[in-house]
Amino acid sequence: MQTRYHGIENIIGNVLMLRAKDVGYGDLAEVRYEDEVSLAQVIQLDDDKVFLQVFSGGRGIPTDATVRFLGHGLNVPFSEELLGRIFDGSGRPRDGRPELDADPVGVAGPSVNPAQRIIPRDMVRTGIPMIDVFNTLVQSQKLPIFSVAGEPYNPLLARIALQAEVDVIVLGGMGLKYDDYLTFRETLEEAGSLSRTVMYVHTAADPTVECLFVPDLCLAVAEQFALQNKQVLVLLTDMTNYADAMKEIAITMEKIPSNRGYPGDLYSQLAARYEKAVDFATAGSITILAVTTMPGDDVTHPVPDNTGYITEGQFYLRNGRIEPFGSLSRLKQFVNDKTRDDHRKIMDRMIQLYASYRSTEEKRSMGFRLTEWDHKLVKYGKRFESDLMDLEKTIHLEEALDSCWQILADCFDKDETGMPSDLIQQFWPGERSEGRG
Repeated sequence: MQTRYHGIENIIGNVLMLRAKDVGYGDLAEVRYEDEVSLAQVIQLDDDKVFLQVFSGGRGIPTDATVRFLGHGLNVPFSEELLGRIFDGSGRPRDGRPELDADPVGVAGPSVNPAQRIIPRDMVRTGIPMIDVFNTLVQSQKLPIFSVAGEPYNPLLARIALQAEVDVIVLGGMGLKYDDYLTFRETLEEAGSLSRTVMYVHTAADPTVECLFVPDLCLAVAEQFALQNKQVLVLLTDMTNYADAMKEIAITMEKIPSNRGYPGDLYSQLAARYEKAVDFATAGSITILAVTTMPGDDVTHPVPDNTGYITEGQFYLRNGRIEPFGSLSRLKQFVNDKTRDDHRKIMDRMIQLYASYRSTEEKRSMGFRLTEWDHKLVKYGKRFESDLMDLEKTIHLEEALDSCWQILADCFDKDETGMPSDLIQQFWPGERSEGRG
């Protein structure tokens, strides 16, 4: 039986300090006082000094409360019955249904041994042309969506959750507005996609410490599904809220702050979560797509800055669309040659022409006279934005590639496109049936 301790020496906000022995970092504890029981977790050890973060907050806890250490860290029950369920940041049901009775799985474990990994080789289809065509998401990839407050990053994640061609979606919300949580829930329920989804949601009104558990809960569950040979997509929003929760607790602990008040181990904490992305040699895969909001649209802010060193590219969501410039998937070359013969060539050429269109728009804004070629570029740019950049449109990859060719045919002559003649013969509108037959 676990030892019970009495006599809390210090209470600072939601953090308790007492003296205890044989306690491990991350261990859970029960804090009992009067008729109340609060769950807490060890967040720092200093000789026999133990610091506990209380999930429900430290208000009302007396110094003579009883503390019982459970001898283990946070666990999450795992079974197929998780699908269709919604939980809070500490794993309690948020959907009004009973708690899950299943074997517990430890969270926040080590990353997968590199010997068990394979080189990424398959794409994750999302139905969003700016991702599938121009910055392909690859199984086992870890990518952030850099954005700012007010941009539709949560609706974008909801659409990806509906459309992604994977077996399981694990959605983690950190610091969500309650309206955003309801939108995720209603969107997935109405589309019938909740049955393949597990949600762990921390709202802005929930205890801060529960925000820190969300990525670990999501990734622990995702790993178990991947070991069952399932392709799993983990969607996280918002990792800046996660980092802010780390900062809040570090300030409470009076730790020496690093850049802009964030703890010095911010990089390690972020990397430990992102490195859970994996393609198992003998099982499934985990792919991570995580929103990172940039305060003041500042990419040098510590959270996006550190994230950029960990992940394999990024998507920039600005003005309600994924920007073609700056957005990057560093693993797309592993799959672009396996999708369709024209994928890589037309992807590169379409972006080059769009860059020329943007230059033409600058010329026009400064009052320069436009040439015939400039007018063609303007027509092309408008079509590119309306047909491919609109996030409200769902287009399968092959249809999106065909749309690229159609846009080229409507705006340019064949010899103006800069595309190889063999691909023009095979894919140019009106010549496809002959070329593909």
